[in-house]
Amino acid sequence: MKILGVDYGRSKVGLAIGEGNLAEPLKVIRYQDPGSLCGQIKKIVEEEKFEKVVVGISEGKIGEEIEKFTKKLEKELSVPVETFDETLTSKDAQTFSIEAGIKRSKRKRMEDAYAASIMLQNYLDSR
Repeated sequence: MKILGVDYGRSKVGLAIGEGNLAEPLKVIRYQDPGSLCGQIKKIVEEEKFEKVVVGISEGKIGEEIEKFTKKLEKELSVPVETFDETLTSKDAQTFSIEAGIKRSKRKRMEDAYAASIMLQNYLDSR
C-alpha cells in the first residue's frame, strides 16, 4: 500500500512516502493560503496514486488546527485519511539529520519532510 505522510505546519507542510515497511521524505510544500493546501495535496495524491493519507497530530492549539485540516482533507480526497501521533518528530528529525551529516541548508529546507517520514515510519512500525 502506498501511503502519504503529512506533517502539518502553519506555513509549510512536510510530505513523506511509505511503501511496504519503509518511509522516506518526499518534499515540503510552502503555502500562504491555507485554502489551497488541500488542493495541492489532492493533486499529489492523485498523481502519485497514494492509497491512504496519514496526518501527524500533536497536542494543544496546533492539534486543534490539524484536526480541522484533517477533516477538510477527508472531504477533498477519495482515499482514507487517518491521524497518528507526531509528538517530538520535528526534534527527532533535527537530531537525525545532524547525526547523518546533512548540511544545514538542506536540513532547514527538508526538515518538515524528515519529520513526516519519522511520523510515517512510526505509523508503519505500529501496524
